Amino acid sequence: MHNPIDALIAEKGILLADGATGTNLFAMGLQSGDAPELWNTEAPEKIEALHQGFVDSGADIILTNSFGGTRQRLKLHHAQDRVFELNKKAAEIACNVAAKAGRRVIVAGSVGPTGELLVPLGAMTYDEAVDAFAEQMEGLKAGGAEVAWIETMSAPDEIRAAAEAAIRVGMPYTYTGSFDTAGRTMMGLAPKDIHGVVDGLAEAPLAVGANCGVGAPDILAALLDMSEAKPEATIVVKGNCGIPEFRGTEVHYSGTPELMSEYVRLAVDGGARIIGGCCGTSFEHLAAMRAALDGHRQPAARPDIAAIEARVGPMRNKSAAQSGADSAPAGRRTRRARG
Repeated sequence: MHNPIDALIAEKGILLADGATGTNLFAMGLQSGDAPELWNTEAPEKIEALHQGFVDSGADIILTNSFGGTRQRLKLHHAQDRVFELNKKAAEIACNVAAKAGRRVIVAGSVGPTGELLVPLGAMTYDEAVDAFAEQMEGLKAGGAEVAWIETMSAPDEIRAAAEAAIRVGMPYTYTGSFDTAGRTMMGLAPKDIHGVVDGLAEAPLAVGANCGVGAPDILAALLDMSEAKPEATIVVKGNCGIPEFRGTEVHYSGTPELMSEYVRLAVDGGARIIGGCCGTSFEHLAAMRAALDGHRQPAARPDIAAIEARVGPMRNKSAAQSGADSAPAGRRTRRARG
């Protein structure tokens, strides 16, 4: 399969991915509980403004507004029969913005969890998960998305099902886990094990990594584990912009542009090749991250946990090893919208 990510890395060295979808759409008027994907047809000008803001801030990769684009997610909004339409439109909007950028911008089709548990913990079979992801990706591919960007995953079998769907549809793919529970995903996957999740499939991923989670220090700790386990891998980190704080009924993120800039420098030093922001990351944050990346192309000394905490604050999410435990959680949290 064509590898647009490696091609752009060869040109630019390290790539900047975009920021938060949900946070910025809420600022544009999206209401809590609403499906962002419906805005692809109901308010396409706002989705275009989202992508344009990220491109103007310097993003090399923009993610389509399709995180909850499987029929299982869309069923919650009585839109399960609109999977192809909404995903195709999501990709078309992003591609139109990328085409006007005046430089190379990769459009990646965002694919989030279905929200269902796979057998034996839940009712969804592996084959049903593959079919669901393939249905979504057919729409993304038809709209022009170049890469299936599988993200915010917890369960290894769901990652593998999404990867198999991408291969079936004929799309190159990446995948990221959210290591937000004692240094692992909610379903117990450790960062160092992210590389082997799709072993044996017909096509390997273009990149793997981490997104979301609980803030910059923790995702950087996950990065160290991932890059140590496989130094040659193309690794993605797309961390949250600080820690969420409730101010009345509104959620604000504690991260400043300065903090996110320092996070970028540490991510470069830690071995990431694609760096972006997740929840809370605004256009202003991303512009600061672009400037930090452009000023820090050559990695400095590889940081350790002490250096990370000294520069971007304490870890909130102690790993199983750090806490003296070694148990995987049995439950699972799902997210409505990326960012």
